[in-house]
Order: sequence, then structure tokens, then C-alpha cells
Amino acid sequence: MIVRIMGEGQVRLDDARLTELNRLDDELLAEMQRGDDSGFRRTLGALLDAVRAAGSPLPDDSLEPSGLILPSPDATLEEVREMLSDDGLIPG
Repeated sequence: MIVRIMGEGQVRLDDARLTELNRLDDELLAEMQRGDDSGFRRTLGALLDAVRAAGSPLPDDSLEPSGLILPSPDATLEEVREMLSDDGLIPG
């Protein structure tokens, strides 16, 4: 799967890692629903770190279709709420 981190680029990620990412996505959603900004910041960072650690960066000039688009590390809780209002971050 190709994952895009907004403002950073794309990484190729093995689909086997989706279970771990879904767990973090569930935590992020719960923190957003509670309005827990500090938890949201922590979990968003953990989610992005997990993608970076497990993925292989694609060249900057590569434009592969992304199966998953994640917010930038500095995205606000409100910005991510807006992203989630469509399909969510990680397809279940």
C-alpha cells in the first residue's frame, strides 16, 4: 500500500502493518471524540512515526496513487476532524 503523509511525501507500506495502524487510528478517533488535544497530538505522532518506520520512502518525483492519506504532523484536531468527515484515515 502507498501511504501519503501530507507535506512529507509517500511511503510504500506492507499491508501486514495495517493492524497496528488501525489500533492507533482507533485511539486517535477516541481522543478526537473526547476532545483530548494532548492525546490526539501524541497518537497522531505515534501513527506517523509507525508509518515512517515501517515504510520505504518513494522518490520525491514519484506520483503513485495513495491508498491512504494521513495528515501532516502539525495538523490540528479540527483539521483531522474535517478529513475524517469523509472516509476516515485508515480504511477498515
